Amino acid sequence: MTTNQHTKHADVRQHILDTAKPIILGRGFSAVGLNQILSAADVPKGSFYHYFKSKELFGEALLDSYFSDYLARLDQLLTQTGSSAAQNLIRYWSGWLETQCGAGLDGKCLVVKLGGEVSDLSEAMRVALQRGTGSIIARLAECIRQGVADRSLHASIDAEPTAQTLYGMWLGATLLTKMRNDGSALEGAMDATLALLDLPAMIKN
Repeated sequence: MTTNQHTKHADVRQHILDTAKPIILGRGFSAVGLNQILSAADVPKGSFYHYFKSKELFGEALLDSYFSDYLARLDQLLTQTGSSAAQNLIRYWSGWLETQCGAGLDGKCLVVKLGGEVSDLSEAMRVALQRGTGSIIARLAECIRQGVADRSLHASIDAEPTAQTLYGMWLGATLLTKMRNDGSALEGAMDATLALLDLPAMIKN
C-alpha cells in the first residue's frame, strides 16, 4: 500500500467512525445496523470489511477513537497554566455537568451509553472500555497528585482511590441523569466532589 493509499484508507476509516458515533450515542450499539452507518457515511456496503473485519472490531475501534479524542481534551483541561490543579479538576467536572445535562448528543458520554450494553456481549469492547476508563482515572489521579504538590488540595488525599471513586460517581450520576431526565444527580455529584476534595463551593464559579 502506497503512502497516499494508506492515508486514504485511514481517512475513510476515521470518517466511518466519526459518522457512526452520534448514531450509536443515540440508539446504542446493537440496535444500529451496518447499513445505517454506511449509508450515513456514504460508503459502499461492500467496503466495510475492508476497514473492519467485524462489527465487534468496528465497535472496539469506535471506542478507541472516542477515548483518543476524550483523553486529548482531558489533557488540555488538566494541564492549563495559570490555574491550580484543583481548579483544573473542577473545570473538567463543570464541563461534564454542562454537556451531560445539555440537549443533543454533542459531548455525551459513550461509556455510559455502551458500558452496560456491550461489556457482556464483546470481550474486545469490554477491554477497550476498561483500557480507556483506566487512562482517564490515571490522568485524574495525576492531577490530584499535582494538586497536593501545588497545595490546592490537602496532602491527606490519596490520589488513585480518590480518582477511581470520583470517576465512578460521575458515571453513575450521568446514568441517573438519563433516567431522571434532569440534572439533579450530576449537581449532587458536584457537591459530593467538592466535599470529598475538601474544596469550597465557590471554586465552581
